[in-house]
Amino acid sequence: MASRLHQKLRNYLSHKRSTVHPDCGTNIMVALKDGKTQCKKMHVMLNSPVGRIEISGCGTGVHEIQFKENVLSQNRTKEASVTCEVCEGPEEMTEPLKQCTAWLQAYFCEPWMTEKLPMPPFHHPVFEQDSFTRQVLRTLLRDVKFGEAVSYKQLADLAGNSKAARAVGGAMRSNPVPIIIPCHRVICSSGQTGNYGGGTHLKQWLLSHEKHQKEKLAY
Repeated sequence: MASRLHQKLRNYLSHKRSTVHPDCGTNIMVALKDGKTQCKKMHVMLNSPVGRIEISGCGTGVHEIQFKENVLSQNRTKEASVTCEVCEGPEEMTEPLKQCTAWLQAYFCEPWMTEKLPMPPFHHPVFEQDSFTRQVLRTLLRDVKFGEAVSYKQLADLAGNSKAARAVGGAMRSNPVPIIIPCHRVICSSGQTGNYGGGTHLKQWLLSHEKHQKEKLAY
């Protein structure tokens, strides 16, 4: 399974290039809506190691990533599957949905490939507004890498306002694209995991997954 996914990702990379957003210096393009056209929204459902994940988006960008069914909450001691496959979705996906699907599949199965894959464009109001929330999310995506963790206060410092740790917590709750923008990597100053939209057990699993994969790559 892993080798087949690896080949699929290599084929994808052979004809795609990432788009670098000039404001944040990382592989992200913020797709802005002009207000005159309507989105043709599509949905893709993935069966992932942590349960079902729904991606919604249009031809312009990804709208949201949502955890629909969390298998970890049902049986935390059960070893999670290492597969991540599309189980529902349109026959012809838009390019942003293809990119997002490929990125999430790589994250779970071959995480070292995520840096080589194009980041999907995002199409959500939070990225259209000049706000501290947008600044925090961009900073998190740019500066906190796979296998790392940062406190709410540290992220506030990185985003330019050392006194805004509470606002950083609000920004994490407003994140429409979890995992890709890794709000699970933001923890309490005490070292405790802290809250997470998908549940603390899911946050702990994601942190453990990244730690384990990073240790494997170190050997």
